[in-house]
Amino acid sequence: MIYLDNAATSWPKPEQVYDAVSNAIKRSGNPSRSNSEEARAAATDIIETRGALAQLFNIADPQRIVFALNATDAINLGLQGMLKPGDHVITSQMEHNAVTRPLAYLEDAGVMVTKVNTDPVSGADLDEIRKSIRPETKLVAMTHASNVTGALNPIEEIGTICREAGVPFLVDASQSAGAIPIDVVTMNIDLLAFPGHKSLLGPTGTGALYVSETVSPRPIRSGGTGVFSEVRLQPEQLPYYYEAGTQNTVGISGLCAGVRFIMERSVSSIYFEEQKMVRQLIDGLTSMPGVTVYGPLTSPRAAAVSFNIEGMDCADVAMILESYYDISVRSGLQCAPDTHRMLGTFDMGGTVRVSPGLFTTADEIDEFLWAVREIADGE
Repeated sequence: MIYLDNAATSWPKPEQVYDAVSNAIKRSGNPSRSNSEEARAAATDIIETRGALAQLFNIADPQRIVFALNATDAINLGLQGMLKPGDHVITSQMEHNAVTRPLAYLEDAGVMVTKVNTDPVSGADLDEIRKSIRPETKLVAMTHASNVTGALNPIEEIGTICREAGVPFLVDASQSAGAIPIDVVTMNIDLLAFPGHKSLLGPTGTGALYVSETVSPRPIRSGGTGVFSEVRLQPEQLPYYYEAGTQNTVGISGLCAGVRFIMERSVSSIYFEEQKMVRQLIDGLTSMPGVTVYGPLTSPRAAAVSFNIEGMDCADVAMILESYYDISVRSGLQCAPDTHRMLGTFDMGGTVRVSPGLFTTADEIDEFLWAVREIADGE
């Protein structure tokens, strides 16, 4: 199989990740719940993972990294913890349902939501963000990179606008963490949500939210923490304020191995390699008659490329690629209906999305392009 669905989850993982998961699942210890050697080892893995993530994103205090079920869970903590009825939030038109659905529930509860105009290539309109800020604005929530087209929002510029206005900034880094350099300080990010299973190369069921010193979201869960058991409510010390119950120690151990692998390679070098593959993809697709590519055609961008073949349903194209060529891609709305409305592909059922990853080869891209050309030519 040629796997080109890394925007959904990265595959394969580095061997170190498999080894870390295997070693962790063989332990019996529960971190902070026992003094056994196994429990101490599990706690050490969690501490080391926080430290590695803090180094990756230039976070001064690793305790401000809160582990979650996934990026969606982390985003829910950020949105629900920061917003209440009467508040106003600004977002973009190219958000994943991980942002738009929680905001829809909050809107029904009395939160005011503004979706600023968003360009398919350059991202959210900066002037409109500035003009949309008002006294009730309590948060700006934006994706870093579109999971449909790879288009980037101008995060550093948006962060500057937010900091100058005194409005907290939440970034969904689902498509960028581990693949595009992120610095929470220079980008003025107050809340950074990211998954472990995509470009961070960890297992599914992992993710985290960075919570800066400038914000204090309300917890959306409470329960056991293994420490401060005498306290009636959730202890306010981080990360326990937001982490209730036993952590996914197995997944977090695998995530640590993935992050270390990335740091050995460096995010900048990974981004450079992925951009070469994206360039190969876009050059090949745009040269084919009847094929439309959506979003930015040049860097900077993320490694998700969407296209359609004239006269063909995107689901049929994906099915043919898998059934006849053993190539795995994704078709449909990709959990981002607003993006497809912006692109004009919503009523078409979406697009075919192809997303190479760290272990994709140039030969695999060539095989994919050959297959698409055959399909487009009706062969």
